Amino acid sequence: MTSILTARGVTRTFGTGPDAVTACRDIDLEVAAGELLVIRGRSGAGKTTLLTLLGTLDRPDSGTIVIDGIDTTAAPEADLVGIRRRLLGFVFQRFGLLPALTAAENIELPLRLAGVSREERTARVSLLLDRVDLADHARQHPDELSGGQQQRVGIARALAAEPRVLLADEPTGQLDGGTAADVMDLVLEIVHERGMAGVVTTHDPAFMERADRVVQLHDGRLTAGSSV
Repeated sequence: MTSILTARGVTRTFGTGPDAVTACRDIDLEVAAGELLVIRGRSGAGKTTLLTLLGTLDRPDSGTIVIDGIDTTAAPEADLVGIRRRLLGFVFQRFGLLPALTAAENIELPLRLAGVSREERTARVSLLLDRVDLADHARQHPDELSGGQQQRVGIARALAAEPRVLLADEPTGQLDGGTAADVMDLVLEIVHERGMAGVVTTHDPAFMERADRVVQLHDGRLTAGSSV
């Protein structure tokens, strides 16, 4: 399978001298098209830092991160904005929805930023609402939705620009068991259907069971991996 996301020798250290903390150390990682990779590890192991680096929201001190053939570590910041909009979709633990916008408007926002035409935005948002089973909730605001529904809106928003990579940081951390299972299944189905590279950080053993592959971070190092 073709690798969409590749990290080589990625290291990130915060602070200097005796107070320095290396959150990620010499990370080598590849994620193929249509593959859902789970990164597991204790709090403080470096999972969120690694996801932030993979998502170009921070730069490594050394190493390279290549997304869909583009070396993002060599790209100027202005180019990274476009890379995030075109190639990356983000799903957050606390949903990250704008409370003043409806579900449909939250999903539409990345398309507005990308300059997509109104007609295309309307069609794409409608399809995504159907895909996440929220067509009847398009005009509701986040505070009118359950946690699971809000996370579904978050997933739809992450998919709006048809990214090549889906990055999710503890996406079921705020959900009950049954709702979490539904969200896990949705993420897995979408990654497979769309041929995306999916990377999820989680403590949830059930998510690990659903993944195509699991790797473990311990003190900033990848220490174990398995296929599921």
